[in-house]
Amino acid sequence: MGKISNEARQQYFDRIKTYKHGAEAILQREKSILKIITLDESGAPYKYLTLANERLNIASHLLLQNELSISLLGVKNEAFLNDARKSCYQSVIFLEEVVTNYVDAPFTDYTEKLETIQGFDDQKRYELVRKLGFTIQTVEDAFGANSKWKWSFVELEGRFAAVAKNLIDFKTLIAGLDPRIDGYVERLAHLDLVKSMFMQSANRYREKYELSTLRIDDFKRAIDFLLALRRVHVVLGEIDRAEDIKKQVEVWKSKMESDEKRAKTKPGT
Repeated sequence: MGKISNEARQQYFDRIKTYKHGAEAILQREKSILKIITLDESGAPYKYLTLANERLNIASHLLLQNELSISLLGVKNEAFLNDARKSCYQSVIFLEEVVTNYVDAPFTDYTEKLETIQGFDDQKRYELVRKLGFTIQTVEDAFGANSKWKWSFVELEGRFAAVAKNLIDFKTLIAGLDPRIDGYVERLAHLDLVKSMFMQSANRYREKYELSTLRIDDFKRAIDFLLALRRVHVVLGEIDRAEDIKKQVEVWKSKMESDEKRAKTKPGT
C-alpha cells in the first residue's frame, strides 16, 4: 500500500465527521431512553423497538465511515466494522428484551410479550427484521470471508433468526395469511424469511461444529433450530414439510450421538 497523503487524510477526517457525530448523537439518545426505562417501565417494549432500530442506524454510520476509509485511504477500517458488528448485536439484544430469545419453545410461552407491542403492526415488524438482516449481512460482507469473526456471525445470525420468529404473532398469523387482508405481503415475506433463516442457522451451526469447534453444544444448537422450524411448519399445517424436518433431525441426532461416543472412547478422554 502506498503512502497516504496529508490531503487524502484530511479529506477523510472531514468527510467522516458527519457520520461520527450522527452515531454519537444516537448513543446519547440511547442513554437517555435507557435511563427513562429504569425509572418508568411503562411503554418499555416500544422504547426497546426504537433503540433496536437506532442501533442499526449507528451500524450504517460506521459502515459508511469504513467505506470512506477504503475509498480515500485505501485501507479497510476493522475498528469501524467491529463496532458495527457490536451494534448489530445490541440491536438483537434490545429485541430480545421485547420478545425473548427463545429458539424452540411453544408460542404461548411469549404470547404475553407480543401483547405489549400490538400497536407495532406487521409491516413495521417486517421492515425492522429486514433492516436488521440486511445490516448484519452488510457487516459480514465488509469483513470478508476470511475474517476472524467468521464464526461469531453464526451466533449473531441465529439470535437474529430467533427474534425475527418471535416477532410473529402466530395466534393471529393464520387468519392474516389471506391475500384480501392488509399486510398479507409483509406477513408472508416475514414468515418466509424466518423459515429460511432457521434452516440457514441450523446448517451454519453444524458447519461451525464440523469445521471449527467440534463442540457438541454447537451441534445441539443446530438441531434446536431444526426443531423450531418443524414447530413452525406444524402450526401452519405444513405436515409433509414438518415430517421431512423430523427425519432430518433424527439423522442429525444419530450423527451427534455417534460423535459423542467416539469422542468419549478416544485415548486420554
